[in-house]
Amino acid sequence: MDPAAGGRQSDRDRDETGRARNARPRDGLGRPLPRGATGVARQPEGVPRSPNQTLVEAQRLLDDGRPFHAHEVLEDAWKTSAEGHRALWKGLAQLAVGATHAARGNRTGAVTLLRRGADHIEPYQTEPPYHIDIAGLLRWARGNAGILETGAGQLPTPRLRSAP
Repeated sequence: MDPAAGGRQSDRDRDETGRARNARPRDGLGRPLPRGATGVARQPEGVPRSPNQTLVEAQRLLDDGRPFHAHEVLEDAWKTSAEGHRALWKGLAQLAVGATHAARGNRTGAVTLLRRGADHIEPYQTEPPYHIDIAGLLRWARGNAGILETGAGQLPTPRLRSAP
């Protein structure tokens, strides 16, 4: 019985304190699957990574067509970063969520998150930390938001860093 559900049995996954858990299997784009279905392995949450490790892992996931999982890696950095870079990681996570929405066919959500993410990373353009290609990501996010808004095109994979 779930007191939050008015005493009736809830089908939502909750821990012993009543907080939501993400125990349901998910597909490669993070969408919940029916219980008992075989899903894609999730990224473990709360893994401490250096900024370089975060960017390498997130790029690998983006390259593999798994932007939802890249978002989870970037979200860990966002939640644990120092205040001065928190908006950077938040913006990068939002760009990955925008790519997730685009892959799911949700153009409105994609446009919103691409623009929101771009707004968060823009202040870092003059001195990009960790060799992040802020200018390239801004072009990618804003340009593709405009393309998606017209209903045309597929979203190319973003490059977090410029090629060496």
